[in-house]
Amino acid sequence: MAKLYFYYASMNAGKSASLLQADFNYRERGMRTMIWTAALDTRSAGMVRSRIGLEASAHLYDGDTDLRARVIAVHEDALLDCVLLDEAQFLTSAQVWQLAALADEEGIPVLCYGLRTDFRGELFPGSAVLLGIADALVELKAVCHCGRKATMNLRVDAAGQAIAEGAQTEIGGNDRYVALCRKHFREALM
Repeated sequence: MAKLYFYYASMNAGKSASLLQADFNYRERGMRTMIWTAALDTRSAGMVRSRIGLEASAHLYDGDTDLRARVIAVHEDALLDCVLLDEAQFLTSAQVWQLAALADEEGIPVLCYGLRTDFRGELFPGSAVLLGIADALVELKAVCHCGRKATMNLRVDAAGQAIAEGAQTEIGGNDRYVALCRKHFREALM
């Protein structure tokens, strides 16, 4: 039976690299995959890129994309063995349920990768639904500068100072976010 998976972590835990490794494993065995990423992240439009240099082209989704319909259109022409989705935190609730339907009704495993929480420690909408309904939850590990597991994403300004307020979504990498353990996250905001 196909499952809906949610691989989650803070920034810099290797989520995209893990997605690309899973895609490689399927393709190496002659299986067909379909990769998706958020159109919102314009840094690598149409690509999933990891910090360690791995990359692959991807279909783009936004809040209006009917993922189930788009995947089924491809699946009817050539059976898909797996759907992989990066930046899952940007999914809408409806889109998470569409992905669940792909696993439940079409028998296609769906592997979602994304952040659990934002820079305030609050759940992203897509992540909240995935945490609630995914068949399998897998936490990927990042490391804080102290050596403990990093679970938080601290947003910083150009000078490296912590930012505590603002829009939930602001695209950026190491220039805008630092992965920290909860202790150091709290200290940075004090």
